[in-house]
Amino acid sequence: MSGRTARQQTALRWAGYVAIAIVFAIVCAFLSNWQFTRNADRSSQLALIAANYDAAPVPLDQVIGTDGTFPPADQWRPVTLTGEYLTDRTLLARNRAHGGTSAFEVLVPFRTVEGAVFLIDRGWLPPGSAQPEPDTIPAPPSGQVQVVARLKPGEPLPNSGRSAPDGQVPTINLPLVAETTAQPTLITSAYGLLVSEQPSPSQAPNALESPSDDPGPYLSYAIQWILFALMGFVFIWYMIRTEIRHRREDAEDAAAAASAEVAETASPEEADPSAAARRRRQRETRRRDRDMQEEDALLDELTPR
Repeated sequence: MSGRTARQQTALRWAGYVAIAIVFAIVCAFLSNWQFTRNADRSSQLALIAANYDAAPVPLDQVIGTDGTFPPADQWRPVTLTGEYLTDRTLLARNRAHGGTSAFEVLVPFRTVEGAVFLIDRGWLPPGSAQPEPDTIPAPPSGQVQVVARLKPGEPLPNSGRSAPDGQVPTINLPLVAETTAQPTLITSAYGLLVSEQPSPSQAPNALESPSDDPGPYLSYAIQWILFALMGFVFIWYMIRTEIRHRREDAEDAAAAASAEVAETASPEEADPSAAARRRRQRETRRRDRDMQEEDALLDELTPR
């Protein structure tokens, strides 16, 4: 193989290395941008919670109009309602994560004095002691009640298509709740997480937890993907540099071997085959030592600190 052909093959191989690094960097950039987007969405959610969660309650009809629309910017806003619970239409939302168990949330339609029907999530109950369903479901106050609740949009139906036993729903999908409770006038754009009710009942479900203020790991993941892209180029640069060094050392070893052969021919005492074998072993040992040192250096560069 001519020197020119060898150089061309080397250039093609190096170009392949660089192409791999570029493709890897593009993938990392896509994943980093995805994490930045998730971080921005989470930041928006936290800003919405901070603005609305502890706001002063307003009447329900000031947030949800006669057309039933629910502005997303009003999520978590407290509203007031006056009316009565439709206790006989109580439902349980199953498989809710509370208290380290697959708990249930108690859903009760509420008819306001204006005639609107609005779903109230009164809290959660653990599974029963001898059966999956709760042992008892505390009844809401009877008669006219004043309720404060925080607004949330309804949930989609499960992608798996799973159903639920009678008296339960697999998710808080408001059209499904309206159908199950036979309340066609139920507001289906939002429901309420109970904050307080007057008069207070003697027993009530466990209060729902406040939303988490954890920003999540998305920003750190985004930065990590950027670092991975940079590490890909560093790795390719290291491989090319190592190959160049090996070529230079091979040339130096070949020149040294040629000089040694000339010296062996000129000096009879150096013509000993065992001495030549020792020199070859020494060159191979030096080469292995250099390779091990370079591998250790590469591992040190790629290992996070």
